[in-house]
Amino acid sequence: PRTYHAYKQNQESNQWCYENFVSNRSLKSADNVRNQLNRIMRRQGIELVSTKWNSPEYYDNLRKSLVEGFFMQVAHQESNGHYLTIKDNQPVQLHPSTCLTHKPQWVLYHEFVLTTQNFIRTVSDIKGSWLIEIAKHYYELSNFPDCAAKRSLERLYQRRSRSANMAHAAASRY
Repeated sequence: PRTYHAYKQNQESNQWCYENFVSNRSLKSADNVRNQLNRIMRRQGIELVSTKWNSPEYYDNLRKSLVEGFFMQVAHQESNGHYLTIKDNQPVQLHPSTCLTHKPQWVLYHEFVLTTQNFIRTVSDIKGSWLIEIAKHYYELSNFPDCAAKRSLERLYQRRSRSANMAHAAASRY
């Protein structure tokens, strides 16, 4: 997102892309998709609501929107440091081209790449709590095999339930 904003602030300059080692064609494509989504939303009468790009919630909101669309393409880091895809428990590794500087507990991926090893590429760091907030229908625990991801989700559901109970108790006192 920062790159996209800088690209737009520099009038979509090909020279700026070259100097900053980014693909002008990819940024034009992203801009095209953004404009298409904008037109579709207007045609459907859906209100366009955006978080200001300098807001602290901006990047979380972007990643939450990715969870909305790709909630089935999630992997969880196991205690041994390896990742398993959700539901089918496929062992995967982060692709070497991944730009993450750490190994998050939960990742959303766009591509599953099968070479001599299973890789997930184009990944985003996400929070497990977003999964049960955004796609609770898919993250129903009875549908999960026994694994670390299921235990992690169980803890998240318990934490969520405790928070709701505490809020309800506090509200009933007043």
